[in-house]
Amino acid sequence: MTAITTPVPSVDPRSKRQVARQTAKHEKDAQRRLSSRGATLIAILIAILWTIPTFGLFVTSFRPGADSNTSGWWTVFTDPSFTLNNYFEALNSGGTALSLGQSFINSLAITIPATLIPIALASLIAYAFAWIEFKFKNMLFILVFALQIVPLQMALVPLLSLFSRGLTINGVGIFPGLELRDVTHSFATVWIAHSIFALPLAIFLLHNFISEIPGDVIEAARVDGAGHGQIFFRIILPLATPAIASFAIFQFLWVWNDLLVATIFAPTSSLPITQTLNSLSGTWGNQWYLQSAGTFIAIIVPLIVFFALQRFFVRGLLAGATKG
Repeated sequence: MTAITTPVPSVDPRSKRQVARQTAKHEKDAQRRLSSRGATLIAILIAILWTIPTFGLFVTSFRPGADSNTSGWWTVFTDPSFTLNNYFEALNSGGTALSLGQSFINSLAITIPATLIPIALASLIAYAFAWIEFKFKNMLFILVFALQIVPLQMALVPLLSLFSRGLTINGVGIFPGLELRDVTHSFATVWIAHSIFALPLAIFLLHNFISEIPGDVIEAARVDGAGHGQIFFRIILPLATPAIASFAIFQFLWVWNDLLVATIFAPTSSLPITQTLNSLSGTWGNQWYLQSAGTFIAIIVPLIVFFALQRFFVRGLLAGATKG
């Protein structure tokens, strides 16, 4: 008796080249529209207006506190005076119970799962909307898309009430072994909240990319006997890497810079770096030079993430944006 094995589909190099050609065409079209002389001048003006305050904040982070409180940052060109004490003091102090270093670790613990969870869920849902036929598919997709216009502030009180009561159905706990205090004193509530708020945009962006994958690739895999699981993990995910990386940048930056959601749902021992930065300036704002130093400490991780994934960024945003 011989065993019959189903061939495992792999990504056809021709399909990769076809997707790459379509993406390159979209990039060239967008570059042609944005490369006019007027657009270039406007971009340069915006860059200058954006950079000057950031540069001033950077200079302030190295100036002694007494100088920052008595003169503007531009006086450094006539009376240069720099110190690293602001950074050392910012790392070891904080207006809350946590230091900047401790809250930095908390932000990592919040941001990484809150980025991976919506990506995992949204990629599966986007594949279903793009390549699986089921009833009311278009209506459900429109409903998911419409959720983007709902302000997240509208959901904060209902979510907080849900977490405070615990998740139950007809009085029976969904997770009987998990007590409420285990959830409210961990990062779980923040992960769930950020994942809920991120899913509509993630599904929309990933659906636009996945639906542009040539149908011949999917049909060829089905003829070879591949199921939805094999198609998703061996074909869709490798081809959708640019879109996933683009959303990962958006979500990581959003969660890392978030103050509202984390302040509401995170316990005191799990507050992120934004909460500590908010309190570094002191009661009357007389230590704002420490806040400027802490700000540049906080942007180290987002810069690493952006530069690590930037080669996927434009490709993921433009793919699926135009037809043809």
